[in-house]
Amino acid sequence: MDKQELGAFLRSRRERLRPEDVGLPSGPRRRTPGLRREEAAVLAHISTEYYVRLEQGRAPRPSGEVLAGIAGALRLTDAESDHLHVLAGTAPTRARLHRRDVRPSILALIERLPQTAAFVLSAAFEVLAWNDLAAALMEDFAGLAPKDRNLARRAFLRPARTDPPLYGISDAAAFRQHVVMQLRATLARYPTDPAVTGLVDELRSCEPDFARLWERHDVQATPTLTKTFHHPVVGEITVDCDTLTLTDRDQHLVLYSAPSQSPAAEALALLQVLGAEQCW
Repeated sequence: MDKQELGAFLRSRRERLRPEDVGLPSGPRRRTPGLRREEAAVLAHISTEYYVRLEQGRAPRPSGEVLAGIAGALRLTDAESDHLHVLAGTAPTRARLHRRDVRPSILALIERLPQTAAFVLSAAFEVLAWNDLAAALMEDFAGLAPKDRNLARRAFLRPARTDPPLYGISDAAAFRQHVVMQLRATLARYPTDPAVTGLVDELRSCEPDFARLWERHDVQATPTLTKTFHHPVVGEITVDCDTLTLTDRDQHLVLYSAPSQSPAAEALALLQVLGAEQCW
């Protein structure tokens, strides 16, 4: 149980709720936005003292019933409620280290998708495997050290090169927010994994924008359905974006594709012919 993170998460969610969101009068005498602690406690059917201790990181582990009451009181989404249980230590525990080994069948699958840029991400945003088209569209990952294949670092710590940040994608700000939300959930699942904790510490200390987003305690990202790249060879290319969760290893298979005979499909076909060596 991570008492401090649990308390910070509860406080963050309580302060975002307006009284009218939960059927309470706003009143003219409120000095700060959000619910009061005693109001959250009443809605969760627990004592104010216990709720205060939870936010202060001083309470013993709450029961599942208490957590359910709090989740309802603070209007948590399913993803936020799951995150609450992870922080409280009532969710199933995972292995201490996140997995980086990709299933052989997935490796074979991405090679059988010549018209789709496909790659596998770890829970910590490491690019673990990719096909030729992904390398031509984004970057020649084979020429990078493993540490530099991390998209979280790529998003916030731009390499000292002349190419545009994040491969020239049009939704760079949204992707950075997505990275922060996913890393917070990853840290809750792997609180003792040095690769995860080291990455978060590095980004929090080196990048103020990451630190600011981190303090929001968001954990639910909006799915990205399309993504536009500004590629140095083929120019602007908009692709469909699909992400499949590989639950057995806590990894994600990301697929960039385009409708048949569309300009984007023609651009992908050209990149497939050129390959990463000629593109980068």
